[in-house]
Amino acid sequence: MKIACVGGGPAGLYLSILMKRQDPDHEITVHERNPAGSTYGWGVTYWGSLLDKLEAGDPESARVVRENSVRWSDGVAHVGDRTTTHHGDEGFGIGRGRLLDILAERARSLGVRVEFEDEVADGAALPDADLVVACDGVRSGVRERHADRFGTETALGRNRYIWLGTTKVFDAFTFAFVRTPHGWIWCYAYGFGDDRSTCVVECSPETWTGLGLDRADEAEGLARLEELFVKLLDGHRLIGRATAGGSAQWLNFRTLTNRSWSHGNVVLLGDAAHTTHYSIGAGTTLALEDAIALADALGKRPASEPGRAGLAPALAAYEKVRKAELLSVQSAARHSALWYENLPRYIDLPPAQMFALLGQRHSPLLPYVPPQLYYRLDRAAGRLESLRRLKRWLGPKLARTLHGTAAKG
Repeated sequence: MKIACVGGGPAGLYLSILMKRQDPDHEITVHERNPAGSTYGWGVTYWGSLLDKLEAGDPESARVVRENSVRWSDGVAHVGDRTTTHHGDEGFGIGRGRLLDILAERARSLGVRVEFEDEVADGAALPDADLVVACDGVRSGVRERHADRFGTETALGRNRYIWLGTTKVFDAFTFAFVRTPHGWIWCYAYGFGDDRSTCVVECSPETWTGLGLDRADEAEGLARLEELFVKLLDGHRLIGRATAGGSAQWLNFRTLTNRSWSHGNVVLLGDAAHTTHYSIGAGTTLALEDAIALADALGKRPASEPGRAGLAPALAAYEKVRKAELLSVQSAARHSALWYENLPRYIDLPPAQMFALLGQRHSPLLPYVPPQLYYRLDRAAGRLESLRRLKRWLGPKLARTLHGTAAKG
């Protein structure tokens, strides 16, 4: 096959690696609009299960990713002057730029052409290929050419957030909540290297405007945030951009879905196909899992159907598998975002209870049960199997019922 990946993010690069490993005769080009070494964002997170999947797909790149990742197993929450620690599953962080370098180098070693500063503009013709993979992000220009065919829908979250870096190195996944005269502001912080961490700051729109962050330029805004999180940062600075050019922007998260993930010989991958709220830390993992599923579906085509032959069934199978796998993740992401949008409901609980419910924020049952009652139910469910079964059954059922009632209203 002749394959063109539009977008040089993790999904497109990893797909090119998997397809070359399937058949070295595939002719694959990755078209990336930005210069080499230029990337947005700081570090990305993932969990051990992803490493297992990467190991199965390409042991060489999995080994290098593992070697360049940092690990943590604790979660720490600072709420004003109160601190609580939770010992949980092992997590990993890696610089987004380093991850891209690893995957691009591995792709090239297998014979993939990785072309930087090669933009497939909205008005230009698509690359001449049997398969065009749109992996150019949430604002995908390739997808927008046929947005009506894909059935693209977006919904903006209520809260404002900004993606920053810091020279403070965190050895645990850290949450910090700070009360201001205009409401709470908080951050998620995690290390991804020897000298850097990611720091995502979030607050309600009322807090954002009350603090004047809507009117501040980047330098003023960073200085204000450094004042607010002075205890957490311990004298370290916040950094607006990982690379030169542009400035960090406050955004509303865009939850994107598509009715169909393919049209003709064009297929969507990663954020071009779907997004999940950053608070569950799954974006990069889901993009790489998309690549694994697409490569698997393409690899199952009969050898007698080269090029575009048999493409439609393979793309349909990929979409069916990934949409089914994403259902629980997307539900968790929606409820996680809502937890933060309703932070005052939980923030004044005793620290251990608040942190426990922070860990339970993915639950569809939590929004409909008084927080302290939910906490007691959750503790009891941990001891009794019958209550665990009731909780698993009641949560989705109640969420569907109330969602349907709200829709009718």
